[in-house]
Amino acid sequence: MRKITLISLSVLALALLAFAPGAFAVSDKGREVIKRGKCSGSSTWKLKAHLDDGRLETEFEVDQNRVGRRWRVTLVQNGRTVFSGVKRTVAPSGSFQARKLLSNAAGADRIVGKARALAGGETCTGSLSF
Repeated sequence: MRKITLISLSVLALALLAFAPGAFAVSDKGREVIKRGKCSGSSTWKLKAHLDDGRLETEFEVDQNRVGRRWRVTLVQNGRTVFSGVKRTVAPSGSFQARKLLSNAAGADRIVGKARALAGGETCTGSLSF
């Protein structure tokens, strides 16, 4: 009787491990930081970062509500420029997104998103710590 109970418990434990590996693994997908703010004009910005397979998926979005406007965009991680380029606002929302998959440095990461409208000079700056 004792042997059957031991075998039953072993089979149950193996079944739990086989069908629920996520229950025993540490997941980093739940952590996300989002910051929002106003730009120097009427536009708004959003800076978002979350862990994805040990890396930081970062997204900087500016919403101007006007399609076809060009912006110079820079993403900085811990003082180092990781993206620099020109983005154009697109339909239907009149916004753009700059996305970058970054290495996750030891300790806290400081991420800064900056954008400047090529016409008019409106500026947006957002930062977060992850």
